[in-house]
Amino acid sequence: MIPLVKKASAGTGRGPLAPLLARKWKEAKRSKALYAMLAPFFLIFFTFTVLPVCLSLLVSFTDFNMLEFPQWVGWRNYAQLFVRDDVFLIALKNTLIFAAVTGPVSYVACFVLAWIINEFPPKLRAFATLVFYAPALSGSAFIVWTLLFSSDSYGYINAFLLKWHLILEPILWLKTPKYILPIIIIVQLWLSLGTSFLAFIAGLQSMDKNLFEAGAIDGIRNRWQELWFITLPSMRPMLMFGAVIQITASFGVAEVATALAGFPSVKYAGHTIVTHLMDYGSIRFEMGYASAIATVLFAMMLGSNLIVRRLLAKVGE
Repeated sequence: MIPLVKKASAGTGRGPLAPLLARKWKEAKRSKALYAMLAPFFLIFFTFTVLPVCLSLLVSFTDFNMLEFPQWVGWRNYAQLFVRDDVFLIALKNTLIFAAVTGPVSYVACFVLAWIINEFPPKLRAFATLVFYAPALSGSAFIVWTLLFSSDSYGYINAFLLKWHLILEPILWLKTPKYILPIIIIVQLWLSLGTSFLAFIAGLQSMDKNLFEAGAIDGIRNRWQELWFITLPSMRPMLMFGAVIQITASFGVAEVATALAGFPSVKYAGHTIVTHLMDYGSIRFEMGYASAIATVLFAMMLGSNLIVRRLLAKVGE
């Protein structure tokens, strides 16, 4: 009877699973010191990132004003978002245009400048890195752009155009809808050489020089082949990190838009998904609707990350 019992248990699939679980448990016990050191980070990450995202997704299906208990409304918030909320559709269009321009342009600019600066002598490289990284360190110094695009004759651009008789009267740069979004894009590009730029510089500096010698033996003959077959594949972690940073910055623009164009901007020309989220979350306290907006934004960022990951996986092929 004993062999029959063993055979039956093996037929249920528990036989192969038990040794696997035992092996995993032994590996976990051997690495318990590592798990103990990682535990504080995972606890903080789960508490302040994973849990809020899950709660936001749950709240997005409710009507919640922070004073009364949430009432379940199902898909009503999402239906209103895409069918009845014309301002959200404007914000969605502005955000997609903004992300489509600033994301790829700033990402490529960060890498190209890092690649060029990496060839400089050490002292010149340090100075050039500081110069290009300075806008990201300046914080709210981008408000100086309000002086450039001031709507009166004292604005630098209007003063220049008036002096050379290129215009007859000052242009209302930050009050005219057709100018607002392009100006915000220009300012964001000026601010974009930040963490991604430093990550690329660090990645280029830490590359193994022996790879280039091995590549020369294998038939690589010019810098472009080195870039495609050696440099970019070796920097995949940095490239992915930079992509996440740039995607977050391009989809999450709000401070620049509100500082330059006001809140709300004229005809919502500078309105983005994040400013729409601020409107309903921080001013109207319609937290269910705000959570629906946040969920849509999160889905857009996640989708963009997955697309970029697939593209970066093909680098060097």
